[in-house]
Amino acid sequence: MTPSMTPSPSGHERPPTERRLTLDDISDLRAYERERDERRARVIAVKSLRRVGVGPLVSVVFENRETVRHQVQEMVRAERLVSDAQVQIELDTYNPLIPLPGELSATVFIELTDEALLREWLPKLVGIERHFELRLDAGPGDPETAVDIVVGEPDAVHEELLTRSDVTSTVHYMRFRLHGAQLARFDAGPVWLACTHPEYREHTRLSEETKDELRSDLVD
Repeated sequence: MTPSMTPSPSGHERPPTERRLTLDDISDLRAYERERDERRARVIAVKSLRRVGVGPLVSVVFENRETVRHQVQEMVRAERLVSDAQVQIELDTYNPLIPLPGELSATVFIELTDEALLREWLPKLVGIERHFELRLDAGPGDPETAVDIVVGEPDAVHEELLTRSDVTSTVHYMRFRLHGAQLARFDAGPVWLACTHPEYREHTRLSEETKDELRSDLVD
């Protein structure tokens, strides 16, 4: 794996039928070209609420059906896929990013493009996918007072295939699973997203706008 390799999510989990994308949700190439500008603008607006910076090097995008649909559509466009079988492969690949009820599904990006910085930081950040957590019902200025902590779970297949002992990837997939009491705490008070990796300890508070946006992922 080269330092800048971007893996794809695995297909070992499926969202509920009503959330899963099907072939009917994906426009053909000509139709998508006509609507692409409008759809991209809409997704950019959605992602602006769902993208959270965690320190200077990392950002996290909380995925939903709309962001995943856009990713599939862009892959179809880039690869010039025209057959149902080809598009279905992309759907099977990316559908697992759609969160189940009670979950938040996240893509973690290490935001580095400079080759020297990639070679410096990717060995340092090995295992970073196991060091993200949501801190619930914490003080507005102190995430260390969190009443509850939800630890992110990395995608197991991705971790097995692409994580090495000497270098990490620039992209990781994970999910946060919240039970009843944690769902209530998510609603009730401040929520912090933290990275606890020994080489990268950073945290950020989710805005109320982002929390409002993510509530739709958590409900049935």
